[in-house]
Amino acid sequence: MKAINRLVLLLGTLILAAQRLGAQSCESMDIQPVVDIPSACSEMTMTMLHDQLDRPFLYVAGKEGGLIIYDLTTAQAPTWVATIPVSAFENLHVMNLSQSGNYLYLAIGNHFGATQKSGMAIVDVTQPTTPFVTDYWTVQANDGGAGIVVTEGNYAYLGAMRHGLIILDISDKTDIQFQSQFIPDLDFPDSSPDPAKINARGMAVKNGIVYLCYDAGGLRIIDATDPINPAETGRYANPELNGLPRAYNNLVLGGDLAYVAVDYCGLEVLNVVNPAAITLTGWWNPWNCQSNPLNWFVSPGHTNELAFNPACKLLFLSSGKSDLHVLDVSNPSFPDSCNFFGGVANSIGTWGVSTWHDQIYLSYICNPLPFPFPSNWTGVKILSYQNDCLSAAPTTLQPPGFFLSPQSLTNELTVELPNAGVCELIVCNALGQILLRKKDDWK
Repeated sequence: MKAINRLVLLLGTLILAAQRLGAQSCESMDIQPVVDIPSACSEMTMTMLHDQLDRPFLYVAGKEGGLIIYDLTTAQAPTWVATIPVSAFENLHVMNLSQSGNYLYLAIGNHFGATQKSGMAIVDVTQPTTPFVTDYWTVQANDGGAGIVVTEGNYAYLGAMRHGLIILDISDKTDIQFQSQFIPDLDFPDSSPDPAKINARGMAVKNGIVYLCYDAGGLRIIDATDPINPAETGRYANPELNGLPRAYNNLVLGGDLAYVAVDYCGLEVLNVVNPAAITLTGWWNPWNCQSNPLNWFVSPGHTNELAFNPACKLLFLSSGKSDLHVLDVSNPSFPDSCNFFGGVANSIGTWGVSTWHDQIYLSYICNPLPFPFPSNWTGVKILSYQNDCLSAAPTTLQPPGFFLSPQSLTNELTVELPNAGVCELIVCNALGQILLRKKDDWK
């Protein structure tokens, strides 16, 4: 046996996983349907989120149906337990939601067809079976709707469609306070834009920096470390799409990379380490979107929401009438579709996706029109999947020949890797965010 490599980490309390490369491939992840939760087109399901405190509840943004909560104690038989109706906040539809601790944040206001006000509501789910609204806030204009809400610290960031980015102080959950509004320039990437197609949609926030999908306006990076005076510091739109329809819908962050759902153009991997010089690292473009200006109308897929498993290096994409695509992003320069669920022949289409442990949640919308995709069923489909890397978190693994000291992790950790072939060491914090990744071949 060769000398053991020792890696000393001064990173505080950690969750650590050792993962053998090439174990179980994404192709064999065995996606299986578990149960359907049907809805009605009059209460269309937009998206959903498993309780982030690992309690057995599912929160559903039910548009006209409000916020709907299901008990998932019995996975094969979800049980309705509560609804917050839209009458609780001026009949504004629930379009999206996020969670921080015991609070849900709802993006409220329809942006389909007859638009409504842009707004946000806070719901206390300390007891998920008895939720209640603590406060809500809206703009005055009745012409925007809301696409997303993300929170960080004492602030909520509302993607308010044509009203741009709105920053709200949520330090007092019973008294939401407006901080600022930022509407990015419309004249990028096209000099003669159609304002109706440029909307603040998907979003991620990290350390006060907002990564905003501005729909036909590309990706914008906005420095909101001073929430009263946000300022754009970077922008990007793929030049291959100049003169064509484009829609930057949603994104997730992974280190220095942004993984961006670009509708009928699949997924772009962007290096955002320097906001002033964003570069394209990789592009998954299965439908050859740039080949014809009419492709948006006939594309087999339209990517929208994403869920990212950094330990498994997997992206889950809702893809319209193609339902779900799973991408391997272990090499971000070449993102590759490695699994899927559903397909174009089933006459239904997805809008949202989220994951929790070995569960995948897909939301389907009603759409009677043939474009961008028809869909005659709405609700949530719950799926399960298997992959070896799932066992890497959140527990601490110690496979044969892999040694940790001290066993009680505090400020310093020594990792010993023996002659184990190609191995990868992944260090995550308690939120599952990767702090360090080390790969080597111990021959």
